[in-house]
Amino acid sequence: MSAPNILLIVSDDHGYGDRSALGSCDAQTPHLDALARSGMEFTNAYVTAPICSPSRSGLIAGAYQQRWGAHWFDTSRFPPTERKVLPEMLGEAGYDCGYFGKVHYGHEQVGDRACPERHGFASSFYGLAGPSMGRLHYLTHSSDALQERGEDVQRVHGVSPMYENGTPVDTYQHLTVELADRTIDFLEADRRQGENQPFFCYTAFNAVHNFTWQLPQDELEARGLPSYSDFDPDVEEYVDWYDGAISPNLENGRAYYLAQLEIMDREIGRILDSLERSGQRENTLVVYMTDNGGSTCNYGDNAPLEGAKYSLYEGGIRVPLLVSWPSAISPGQTSDVLASSLDLVPTFLQAAGAEGPRDAHLDGRSLQQVWNGDGAGHEYLHFDTGFQWAVRNREWKLRWADPENDEYRRRILLVEHTDIGAGLSLVPIGSNVDESAAADCSAEQPEVVQELFKERSRWLDSIAGEQHDLMDREERS
Repeated sequence: MSAPNILLIVSDDHGYGDRSALGSCDAQTPHLDALARSGMEFTNAYVTAPICSPSRSGLIAGAYQQRWGAHWFDTSRFPPTERKVLPEMLGEAGYDCGYFGKVHYGHEQVGDRACPERHGFASSFYGLAGPSMGRLHYLTHSSDALQERGEDVQRVHGVSPMYENGTPVDTYQHLTVELADRTIDFLEADRRQGENQPFFCYTAFNAVHNFTWQLPQDELEARGLPSYSDFDPDVEEYVDWYDGAISPNLENGRAYYLAQLEIMDREIGRILDSLERSGQRENTLVVYMTDNGGSTCNYGDNAPLEGAKYSLYEGGIRVPLLVSWPSAISPGQTSDVLASSLDLVPTFLQAAGAEGPRDAHLDGRSLQQVWNGDGAGHEYLHFDTGFQWAVRNREWKLRWADPENDEYRRRILLVEHTDIGAGLSLVPIGSNVDESAAADCSAEQPEVVQELFKERSRWLDSIAGEQHDLMDREERS
């Protein structure tokens, strides 16, 4: 079999329970559900952070982002130059690489290595979320709007031009639809016809990140929803404006969120249809996941999981992971092995018949062994934001949030309306997703606590060694 095409679709803040196939009473996701049925769904899949920037940084490198010091918004960044990332690896294996969507690895600026054209993507259309508090506006992306409303409109409201291969361009279409259009153009490019070059396409929707009321008028009318203005010239501070525009203060908030989710699902269906039309679907490996758990702020639902984005409860880090490759994966499968966004790099490399980097450690494991029936997944997964950490094995999860310095907890509770908890807890997460205080078994299971502490210590030693080497290289340069 020839090397497959690879399509990676990453959404933003999609709530774990917000899929119709999982029994949601109001979320309609027929195309994601069909994608899940066509291949394998991983029910114990995780990202490496409960927020987007470090999560996306680890994903594209296939390594824990803590290896280059990325823990939280303030420290997150794109992997260092010394570490090759996924499009560079696949490009060396002969893949044509395209990126379409949100870029947010930290505080990236125009021309940084974090920009897709600077790390291996030959074609790209993207928005930089680093200068925009992590957001892209759904509707407004033009230089005129930026000039008319002033520079603060980018920082406070996420308004700025998009970039095509690094060049600023104006966009007037709803961004989810625009990103799907750009993806389809790439998938159906003339060069695909009669050529054997495989492609790697990374589509990173900003849906369903908050401020979901930013919908085209026809979509509002079809759903009977009122328009909501997000430009307030009297508000200068981001937080002052933000709190009135999120849960629980946004009327119709859940309906706006569901509208953006349904549009994204529809556009994913349109992308998959384009693969069918061009005869490429059979040998295209398609993966869907989101960058972190659903957010309380935008009315995402993580049921039956506890917690939300920003926390290391399951609702902050366990995510949907759907994998479909008709010529290689039998349909209708599920797996409960421990899987991670870290696994995408080795999975794609194995599918492509390509070698990984010899000079940089990969923390992921190829999922191909799992769908072939002989893979056990990870034995342990680690999470660490600096002020909270967790270790998970197949049976247990040990979680800790700093009870002495509660500044992060207070701030997240105030601004994001999410409680990250405090202190140490141990729960039998392999058999029960309950992470309430009543489920804490740390006092009754000291040997399990000790085992997981020991595993965390081993992991920290590994991370510290690479950070030390990186600091030496940076000082010499």
